[in-house]
Amino acid sequence: MTIPLFHVDAFTNKPFAGNPVAVCILTDQRPDAWMQQVGAEMNLSETAFVQKQDDAFRLRWFTPKVEVDLCGHATLASADVLWSEGYAQPDEIIRFHTRSGVLKAVRQQDIIELDFPRIPEEPAVPPPGLADALGVPLKYVGKGRFDYLVEVESEATLRSLTPNFRQLASLPIRGLIVTSRSARPEFDFVSRFFAPGAGIDEDPVTGSAHCCLAAYWRKHLHKDSFVAYQASARGGGVRVRVQGDRAILGGQAVIVSKGVLLAD
Repeated sequence: MTIPLFHVDAFTNKPFAGNPVAVCILTDQRPDAWMQQVGAEMNLSETAFVQKQDDAFRLRWFTPKVEVDLCGHATLASADVLWSEGYAQPDEIIRFHTRSGVLKAVRQQDIIELDFPRIPEEPAVPPPGLADALGVPLKYVGKGRFDYLVEVESEATLRSLTPNFRQLASLPIRGLIVTSRSARPEFDFVSRFFAPGAGIDEDPVTGSAHCCLAAYWRKHLHKDSFVAYQASARGGGVRVRVQGDRAILGGQAVIVSKGVLLAD
């Protein structure tokens, strides 16, 4: 049996930018170990597995090393594939059953909006070795459900980071969000995301991190809606707004290639 397989760039409106995702459309249940092997074979920050489930879809996300509880860019990519390839109707609100509950995707003209949980963070004592691993002064350190969040002094500092990934991988965290105010007026804040312990040295554009970033910058910028930029080598823009205990992520996606997965 062949499995439809799509390569999608998420949080971008052009190919070869944003965050690349592999999306597999399943027609039956597959073992966890098999999905993890596919994730390792694809060797992207995430491989998404989507399966029709009554009037919704089951969605799981795997890095090359582990299954994760929440992933924004792979959800965005999955929704784009479902609409573009006819698995969902053009005006349908897509509901995904995930390890983080039911997540919704809706089309708003040329933007896909994702209804995700807001992830608050609290001030935290930095784990030993964090400042050394980043190599810059830490203006603020907080901790959310999945990751530590660090604010640094400026966008120039953030862009110049060359972390010690081996040292970061030893820290007891899924990932590290580093952020600062934007030096450019078209963006409210910028960020980078590192998760070497999960098999991703630097993630190009991280939707789930913005569920925490929006909660953080809401307190400091005193607003609810943001235009953000993740300043990785590929780079990508994320629109995010806070609605109660939810974070609404907005972005675009581009299907770069499509084929079939032959390994059974």
